[in-house]
Amino acid sequence: MGNFTAINDYVNRCGRFSSEDIAVFNDLLKPRTVKKKQLLLREGEVCDFEAYIVKGCLRSYYIDENGSEVILQFSIEDWWVSDIGSFHERKPSLLYIEAMEDSELLTLNPSRKEELLRRVPQFERVFRLMIQRHLSALEHRLIRTIAKTAEERYVEFLKQYPKLALRVPQHYIAAYLGMTPEFLSKVRRRLATQKANTPRL
Repeated sequence: MGNFTAINDYVNRCGRFSSEDIAVFNDLLKPRTVKKKQLLLREGEVCDFEAYIVKGCLRSYYIDENGSEVILQFSIEDWWVSDIGSFHERKPSLLYIEAMEDSELLTLNPSRKEELLRRVPQFERVFRLMIQRHLSALEHRLIRTIAKTAEERYVEFLKQYPKLALRVPQHYIAAYLGMTPEFLSKVRRRLATQKANTPRL
């Protein structure tokens, strides 16, 4: 595996880079293939990667005081996945990161990232925009969780991730939305009934 087309397109959307800059970047990336259900990170480990998803789907979650999984984020193609705090501060992570499908990644470890930024300082902008995108997604997720009804949360999830509902088991979607699988089933039935009863113009 070594297909850099998607990640190079991502980088070039963030700024102007010469072919030499891109070559340095690609040379420092390490391809990684992970199998479905494989854990890339466990609670207590120090995260040693920032990974761009070429193909696949991953989830980031933690275990709450009741022993339940709380899903923070799904990450799919053209997204980065990492524990940003653990990666940069070199502290043990509170998260698990698991592949939900067979996935293809392009990764940077801390030393390779430092070398990249030393050789091509303009890449600071790429990673700043990546972090901004990540924080924006988490902020919107927090607002939805606090301020929206169960139906509204599910409808917004479908709008934000239209294809993900077909790729992720319903019990994981329920965990992401902060409800039980049984309650999500009721929400889906109510929405289906409302749609069926809506007059067509």
